[in-house]
Amino acid sequence: MEWPLRSFFLGRLEAFVMTNNSRDNAQGQPIDEVGESIGMLEGIRTTRAIRRLKPDPVPIELVKKVCEAGTFAPSGGNRQPWMFVAVTDPEKRAQIATLYREVFDAYIAPAVEAARDPGYPEAKRKNMRAAMYLAAHLHEAPVHLFVAGWTRRGAPQSQALFPAIQNVLLACRAVGLGASLTTAHRGHGEAIDQLIGLDPIKTPSIALIPIGWPRGRYGKPTRRSIDTCFFVDSATPVSE
Repeated sequence: MEWPLRSFFLGRLEAFVMTNNSRDNAQGQPIDEVGESIGMLEGIRTTRAIRRLKPDPVPIELVKKVCEAGTFAPSGGNRQPWMFVAVTDPEKRAQIATLYREVFDAYIAPAVEAARDPGYPEAKRKNMRAAMYLAAHLHEAPVHLFVAGWTRRGAPQSQALFPAIQNVLLACRAVGLGASLTTAHRGHGEAIDQLIGLDPIKTPSIALIPIGWPRGRYGKPTRRSIDTCFFVDSATPVSE
């Protein structure tokens, strides 16, 4: 058991060092060099939702860099309908967090009740705790990044924005920032959009990405095997 245990602890130590040094590395390097060494597939496999964030400020140029990665996403007709609004003002973040919690508390209530059952899956309980932590500490996240887009034919272009959103999340992973995707703010979308200078009709926000230096670590999230969802020529119906 000696070598497996040694490998396990070395792996945990490497993840710990990588996470805790990410801020220093980002601040010690030119912004255009930060994150450039992460392999694409490694970044994809180790990007997970990080909802526990430190309140320490993030260089706005680093935020701009991850948003630039978002602009390289594909879009129909190359329309590039996206807009990125990085909210760092403490008063605005506090107002956004208050509105967010109103929506989130109502949304999470049934899950909290269900979690009282001793048979409730621990993995779901863990995810719920992380989401509740984010809601309670959202005002502390140093950057509230809103991804918005022009409407087309009177409808939001959500499908055109999510590839850009995924690029932003991957870029955050590459440069050492923690981030996660949430849309709960849409429950007060009009008020929040007006607060941050967006037109709720013409350029509504679709997603909120809280960004900051991570309290947790990166790593592969739990996923079911590709063999359960990959088919050739014809799909086989499977139960959830």
